[in-house]
Amino acid sequence: MTQNSTPAAAPQPVFAEPTPLGLLGLAVGCAALLPIALGKASGAAAFRTAAMYCLLFGGGCQFLAGMMALVNKNLLGGTLFTTFAFNWVINWHVLANMAEGRAPDPHVVLSIDLCFSIIFVVLTFAFGFYSKLLFVFLLDIDILFGCRILKELTKSQAFAMPIAVATIALALIALYLAFAILVNTAAGRPVFTIPGPLFKPTPPGENPPPAAH
Repeated sequence: MTQNSTPAAAPQPVFAEPTPLGLLGLAVGCAALLPIALGKASGAAAFRTAAMYCLLFGGGCQFLAGMMALVNKNLLGGTLFTTFAFNWVINWHVLANMAEGRAPDPHVVLSIDLCFSIIFVVLTFAFGFYSKLLFVFLLDIDILFGCRILKELTKSQAFAMPIAVATIALALIALYLAFAILVNTAAGRPVFTIPGPLFKPTPPGENPPPAAH
């Protein structure tokens, strides 16, 4: 039996689109970590410098973007940005303590990385319903955390370079997505192309077919 109903009007956003802010903050945070990941910078000065960029840009920009997205009723984007924002605050805390010669407990870090891996794998699937590029963006985060976990489990430096490469890729994809939203909106046309969904979502108001028994 079908029911006729008038679809509810889409809610009007309270804030301007916050996604570019979160993505640009992510890119700056990745850039701050990159010299350390590549082994080009180390020591207290490098850790302190990277820590502040992680806090202000990685944590601050993404937290602000996440809160704005949630107010705009963007559940998926707001959840991702807000969760990732607190992870950047942890990066700040770890780097600030390393600058003072205090390393984080590896067992706690490994446990949290495992939890984050589960979270981001599910979010990767969810973002596949919006864009192939967003799927790749989240997949890169999955690879990054996977390499971090393997590095800790094996105690091998063989995963240091894959972590650095994944960090570079994350920054580049974030920049592209941010530029696409900003420039395309300003130009009124798709200057930066964003591919469509990887998975086909169920249209609003359409029920999925019943499971076979």
